[in-house]
Amino acid sequence: MANYANIIGRPDVSDALMPDQVVTGIVQDAQAGSEILKRAKQVRMTSKKAKQAVLATLPDAYWVDDNGGLKQTSESTWKGITLTAEELAVIVPIPDSVLNDTNVPLWPQVQPLIAEAIGKKLDQAAIFGVDKPESWPTAIIPGATAAGNVAAASNVLAKDIADLAAKVSAGGFGVNGFAGKPGISWVMRGLTDTTNRPIFTDAVNGNGDFSLYGFPIDEVRNGAWDLKVADLLMADWTKFIVGIRQDVTYDIFKEGVISDDNGKVVLNLMQQDTQALRAVFRVGFQVAVPANRLTSENSYPAGVITPAASPAESHDE
Repeated sequence: MANYANIIGRPDVSDALMPDQVVTGIVQDAQAGSEILKRAKQVRMTSKKAKQAVLATLPDAYWVDDNGGLKQTSESTWKGITLTAEELAVIVPIPDSVLNDTNVPLWPQVQPLIAEAIGKKLDQAAIFGVDKPESWPTAIIPGATAAGNVAAASNVLAKDIADLAAKVSAGGFGVNGFAGKPGISWVMRGLTDTTNRPIFTDAVNGNGDFSLYGFPIDEVRNGAWDLKVADLLMADWTKFIVGIRQDVTYDIFKEGVISDDNGKVVLNLMQQDTQALRAVFRVGFQVAVPANRLTSENSYPAGVITPAASPAESHDE
């Protein structure tokens, strides 16, 4: 259904028929299932575009000559960044026969599908730059790579991670969380020292949650993670902003047609005895990199561990 572009018709059932707890559950599931919604700083937007001031230059202090010397002046300057809310939507067609024959509540089945679709698309755009809206800045992993905050995984992975985190920190940013491919926490659990003892022996709490160097690590399991591009992402998540212009809204259509980008009808709801649930979410993304005493032109608040090079690739080099 990815190519469906539009519903031409009218919503016959108001979203009031969707239980409030299900609507709330979808939003909560989307936040839990999206690394960006979970980790980045969230702000509410009252219009399509919102500006936020970011510190651009820092004031300096000067020694004063004790023989009547004058105190010098200094100033701070700010630059503005713009959050632009873009529309993210999904259409879920449901045949009437399924609605009539099902013996279980429908909404709990649709809820995780919508949440997963939202989380996947948002993470792909903000983290990897896949199908990213033009108004959004460079995605996190491409941004970290362009800044040189990148290292290929080696047989000393724990050191690779620590060295890269040190590089990010040297640019003035404190790594406060990790995200990675599915199974990455078990890769960390399996790392051993020269005596074959686990390196991260104290990294698991009573709930079984794993932490890396004392910071949380999440496995991105919503289908957004590109295994060919990265194994692990580390970041100062406070420098990434998600702007919520409009929470998820819903309409249920019982009449109308669904067309593709060229206007070709691909589904006629009335003729094919189908209903369609349309969910719309308006969200923006931005990177805020305020000046600090350590930042330079190439400083970036994230770093990425890429997959280890294959023997063939290593030989070619």
